[in-house]
Amino acid sequence: MTDSTAGTRPAQLPDKPSVDGLEDRWTAVWQEQDTYAFDRERAASLPRDQRFTIDTPPPTASGSLHVGHVFGYTQADCMARYHRMTGKEVFYPIGWDDNGLPTERRVQNYYGVRGDINQPYVEGYEPPQRGGEGKSVKAADQQPISRPNFIELCHELTVEDEKAFEALFRRLGLSLDWNFQYRTIDDNARATSQQAFLRNLERGEAYSAEAPGLWDVTFQTAVAQAELEARDYPGAYHRLAFHGPEGDVEIETTRPELLPACVALIAHPDDERYQHLFGTTVRTPLYDVEVPVVAHTAAEMDKGAGIAMCCTFGDLTDVTWWRELQLPTRSVITRNGRLVGETPEWLADSPAADFYASSVATKTVHTARENTVEALRASGELIGEPQKTQRKANFFEKGDKPLEIVTSRQWYIRNGGRDADLNAALIARGQEVDFHPAYMERRHANWIEGLNGDWLVSRQRFFGVPFPIWYPLDADGEPDHEHPITPAEADLPVDPQSDTAPGYDESQRDQPGGFTADPDVLDTWATSSLSPQIIGGWRNDPELFDLVFPMDVRPQGHDIIRTWLFSTIVRAHHEHGSVPWHNATLNGWILDPDRKKMSKSKGNVVTPVDLLEQHGSDAVRYWAASARQGVDTAFDTQQMKVGRRLAIKLLNASKFALGFGEVAGAQTAEQLLAAVTEPVDRSLLVELAGVVEQATAGFEAWDYTKALEVTETFFWSFCDDYLELVKSRAYGAEDGASAATTSARAALRVALDVQLRLLAPFLPFATEEVWSWWHAGSVHRAPWPTTGELAVPGVQEGDAAVKPAAAAVLAGIRKAKSEAKMGMRAQVTAMTLAGPADQREAAHRAWEDVVSSGHVVCEVTETDGETLEVRDTELVKVEKPKKD
Repeated sequence: MTDSTAGTRPAQLPDKPSVDGLEDRWTAVWQEQDTYAFDRERAASLPRDQRFTIDTPPPTASGSLHVGHVFGYTQADCMARYHRMTGKEVFYPIGWDDNGLPTERRVQNYYGVRGDINQPYVEGYEPPQRGGEGKSVKAADQQPISRPNFIELCHELTVEDEKAFEALFRRLGLSLDWNFQYRTIDDNARATSQQAFLRNLERGEAYSAEAPGLWDVTFQTAVAQAELEARDYPGAYHRLAFHGPEGDVEIETTRPELLPACVALIAHPDDERYQHLFGTTVRTPLYDVEVPVVAHTAAEMDKGAGIAMCCTFGDLTDVTWWRELQLPTRSVITRNGRLVGETPEWLADSPAADFYASSVATKTVHTARENTVEALRASGELIGEPQKTQRKANFFEKGDKPLEIVTSRQWYIRNGGRDADLNAALIARGQEVDFHPAYMERRHANWIEGLNGDWLVSRQRFFGVPFPIWYPLDADGEPDHEHPITPAEADLPVDPQSDTAPGYDESQRDQPGGFTADPDVLDTWATSSLSPQIIGGWRNDPELFDLVFPMDVRPQGHDIIRTWLFSTIVRAHHEHGSVPWHNATLNGWILDPDRKKMSKSKGNVVTPVDLLEQHGSDAVRYWAASARQGVDTAFDTQQMKVGRRLAIKLLNASKFALGFGEVAGAQTAEQLLAAVTEPVDRSLLVELAGVVEQATAGFEAWDYTKALEVTETFFWSFCDDYLELVKSRAYGAEDGASAATTSARAALRVALDVQLRLLAPFLPFATEEVWSWWHAGSVHRAPWPTTGELAVPGVQEGDAAVKPAAAAVLAGIRKAKSEAKMGMRAQVTAMTLAGPADQREAAHRAWEDVVSSGHVVCEVTETDGETLEVRDTELVKVEKPKKD
């Protein structure tokens, strides 16, 4: 039997218990005592199933946390606390995802700067401002600074942000092991990310290619498929006339500015309207360039004219047609979102070459479109007027303008988007992970099945993990991309922009016959996808890695299954041939009053600091833990108020229960149980054993909400019913404690001890406070309760029914007094007890407690009934004694 009474002492009760200030008090104690530290030596001595390892999400360190973070991290923490109390050694690290675009945007606005590779480094640089919170500074107003200066500011600001994040997480009561921290931009993370990439490259899982890719013209970076959002965008259909040998062919397009990039007209092979045109050519309007008419099954016969122009590139369908039909490349959109300044060679002999040079070249897409439409109108090749429409366009999830498709050299990691065998293998790998809730696994598989390309991992940013790549330059100074130069793993991390390529000296940088650095950085997901390897010591601590990997669980939001979860599986599959963890728990979104997802980008977030101060951390945790896995949940301060009430009641009820005095002669768990002799007391503990069983089953099934529900329901019954029933008996007679009094006090101690441990994962501050009144050590290091420690000697058949029956009778008496508008001290001078005979008999086994707590002063009439209830009461008002 587990003996949680070890280390108990006479209760030291506060005069006025309060939840206020508990966070500051216990956060300091836990930090000083390292309460949640991972004991590596103990972990090594335990079998694998007695270690519980968590791949904690590293929050993006760019500004402030929002209530969604509180929601997800609390749910994961409840599980961590449970497993720690079951005796497992819990590895619960924390990281900060501080590289990438969000950080750069924050630095730009906070300091009023932007990175510029052409600017020289300034020693001791001081930015033009500090503290542009919530403001977006236009690029034209930002001071250009060197790459090293910009990176220094990124480091400076993220370190400060991370201090604030840590303070909030500690206040929230997350039982993280702060000895295990990492930053996705620190030396270990950069070295780990670079090493994994180099191994991907060596095995052929990573490659670079010149290819069309999605490009955000605002942020000046490539964008991966997983980062897309489809949004409605205003546009217009333009009906244009292409010129064929047998007459004009009309098409409809929303992007007439891409006419110079047109490479074909495409219709469905079954479309009878265009059968005679397949294999022929037509000439483009305005530019008079000859293009073929070809067939492809992706053409939509019922959309517009049923025949479309393929340009390189207007959308992803154009990319598909270009690749599968082996069409030429005629790119005109540049990285800055403007059309190419030099007239393309295929337009050199065009009658509209001058028009292109004067009205299209270097223009924005919008201006080029307007000028093109005017020219088409003047030439008579625009049929009718443009018809306004709403079109679906791809946006970068953090962007404000539609993405363009630009041809450039980028790095990719194979993810099954172009390899059917790898696609199937990754789906199978995902099926090795238990998803909670289970239906989320299908969402993961659907994503993999729908991939249309490999994972684009290069980004054109400053603050990120550099690709550990240099290229040799030929005699003309052109890079040889087919023979990249790589460093030794022992030399990692490297920054090719400042570190010299192996085998060269710095004087040969960017010189013919010398070397040049790869200019890009790895996508932030390419580093955070290695979170188990980074914090688990894969690169530099293999013994620790063997202890913790594969990890037990990845907790995260369901909205990043396609990014973080999938990419982590890809990296583990390539590097280890295994899953990165055995379970994935998915929390839902927080919804605002309009049922929209709360997010920083939408501007509808609630910052948690004020919530924690107003309601208390336990109250906010209660709200978070009340939501089931994967379910989107409304932001609800009323639920937080319920949680605060629960925490306050726990303090007050505990003081009341412990205030009856010590249990004479009962110091151990066995002695306390032996002292429980009254039927209603035994009934309480039998009922509580069932709660322990249900709560444990809930946690084991990753259903922390079920564990909270059954525990909370029992607790309120304990307070409202059991305490009222036994308080007179627990106080005892003046001449000393009888066996009945000892039984009540012992049952109260046992029940309170178990309930504190059941509630500890949810209300860590209130439970620790009460535990400290009469226990040494922390409740969070106490053993999780078992049904065995509630096995009361001498339990009789029917004991389980006693407390519910007695509580039902007392509830009926209270109801009668409330309906008569009398106080609870009113005496019952007549009443009838109706109900099944066995339930009436069960109530009679606690009758003295019922009579005492209900102030019953009469003989009770009994009768049969379907349910146990109190009828026909007669009451006499009793005045409350006045104080002297």
